[in-house]
Amino acid sequence: MSVDTPRRIIVLRHAKADWPSVPDHERPLADRGRRDAPAAGRWLAGTGINPELVLCSTALRTRETWKLVGHELPKRPRRTVYEDRLYEASPGEIIAVIQETPDEVADLMLVGHNPGVQGLAEVLTAEAEGDTLIRLRRGGFPTSAIAVLTFTGSWKAAEPGAATLVAFHSPQD
Repeated sequence: MSVDTPRRIIVLRHAKADWPSVPDHERPLADRGRRDAPAAGRWLAGTGINPELVLCSTALRTRETWKLVGHELPKRPRRTVYEDRLYEASPGEIIAVIQETPDEVADLMLVGHNPGVQGLAEVLTAEAEGDTLIRLRRGGFPTSAIAVLTFTGSWKAAEPGAATLVAFHSPQD
């Protein structure tokens, strides 16, 4: 696959989590999260987006979210990587993980946490304009929300301002 291949980053914030007396990393999904995550998966399936590689935070709520989302997709990704570095990661730290993606991957999904995922979407699209981006910046990045970004080039070229936000979906849509 050429480095000039169009690439897509699907950014998914974990579904709504519960607040039991457990360490933050071990928080499970709330009932609403267990309803919203499959709906996010159905939205992805309806758009024809099918990631080849999924990078998922190791937190329980992100793993549960991905499991519920993934069951709704018509085709499972070739690979899922549970990545410790995505837990509580800043946008810059997430970009560093994205830049390690092999260039044969065209569609990458990232399952993570706020404020990192919203910051990532905003930083990668820093130079972009449009109604969808304005909506993201004003309304935030709710649980189970999905941002779809595109850019052309090697994954190493994923850097501030390199991408365009082409779709944004949240459970309230």
